[in-house]
Amino acid sequence: MVNKVTLVGNVGTEPEVKELTNGSVATFSLATSERYKDKSGQKHEKTEWHNIVAYGNVVDVIKNYVNKGDKLYIEGSIHTRKWEDKEGNTRYSTEIKLRDLTMLGGGSTAAKSEPVAAGVDDGDDDLPF
Repeated sequence: MVNKVTLVGNVGTEPEVKELTNGSVATFSLATSERYKDKSGQKHEKTEWHNIVAYGNVVDVIKNYVNKGDKLYIEGSIHTRKWEDKEGNTRYSTEIKLRDLTMLGGGSTAAKSEPVAAGVDDGDDDLPF
């Protein structure tokens, strides 16, 4: 079985880094867009928002180099979390667990024009959820 996703998009929120008992986690949103024409020739654009979660060594790269607006190429896997909210309702969240990250440039900082690549050596399933 394969659980792999590849996305190229723009960072939608400033990354948030939290310290956990077993390491750090970084989270941010990534927007991908699809452009198409309908039968009448009218142009449309559909944007999808993805919740990205990163663990391990790549968190330092995200913390120091990734900002809102940056264009990224990422590879990861899809995971769904289940929890109960304050009212006791069951909630679900679908996230992309980041494995590889390449900065594509053209983002918010000129110093980021060269690609930066980072991989994750995550020891696999030490997830806090």
